Amino acid sequence: MRILDPGFLTTVQDAGRSGWQRFGVPAAGAMDRFALLAANALAGNPSGAAGLECALAGCALLCEEETLVAATGVGCVLAVSGRQVPLWMAAYARPGETIGLEPDPSASQGPGWCYLAFAGGIDLPPVMGSRATYLRGGFGGLEGRALRPGDQLRLGPAPSAARLIALAGRSLPPSRCPAYNPRPVVAAIPGPQEAVFTEEALAAFYSAEYHLTLASDRMGYRLAGPRLSHRSPADADLLSEGTAQGSVQVPAEGQPVVLLADCQATGGYPKIATLASADLPLLVQCRPGEGRVRFRKESVTEAQARWRALLGGLAGLAG
Repeated sequence: MRILDPGFLTTVQDAGRSGWQRFGVPAAGAMDRFALLAANALAGNPSGAAGLECALAGCALLCEEETLVAATGVGCVLAVSGRQVPLWMAAYARPGETIGLEPDPSASQGPGWCYLAFAGGIDLPPVMGSRATYLRGGFGGLEGRALRPGDQLRLGPAPSAARLIALAGRSLPPSRCPAYNPRPVVAAIPGPQEAVFTEEALAAFYSAEYHLTLASDRMGYRLAGPRLSHRSPADADLLSEGTAQGSVQVPAEGQPVVLLADCQATGGYPKIATLASADLPLLVQCRPGEGRVRFRKESVTEAQARWRALLGGLAGLAG
């Protein structure tokens, strides 16, 4: 693949860099993990294959060898030499054709985090077991950076042309996808420091609407809404401990921060909750400065069952 137009921010991502957080290395990987898993399944790839993540805008590539491409996410359509293909569907592309993500004028929200997976996956040297780009650290992906016009990406071994054509047209129905919308209600599991917040703060967190501020990125989304008060000033700054994607930290000013793919390995702000994996894509796909979110309480057992059910919807697609 040759990059013609990388759009606003396009990087190589996979499922993330596991096992290195104890050394202070963030996991990185796809912001919307489910969307990349689905794109890989549609393209016939293993779940850990690397693809492209395009943020808040489209992109354009030149196909230099035949492939099967699948696009997922929100707010865009896949275009193969002008032929529009809906998201969550695989399409066959021939050498010399252009592949692009374009804003979908009929979508209920603008482009969010969209993913392109190609048969065979993107073949770049793994760094610490992953091809995920970590921009702040400058490693992984292609030279640890966002893609630029003219960049070339080699693909891994793919099935025969006949097999690629046979897989084209497969799709994932909306009933098997997260219920993306710009004002979602997201399930949250009570966090390890829930007890350091006042009853009023807990009531506000699980009832009020928060909006995403523009001070949001791959490291975390900053929210604005009713202030979440700690029981004492000392409760706002604790001994640092491990963090995870989906953790909701609340600094002294009382505005929550949801940690995401590039989050730090440790942190000392108290965590009021952790978002359920099945609903984390709903928050991730809200556009900073526009999206609004509410939270509801859910048990670990319920959250695990819903995540398994979501992944179960991909069964039978891969291969």
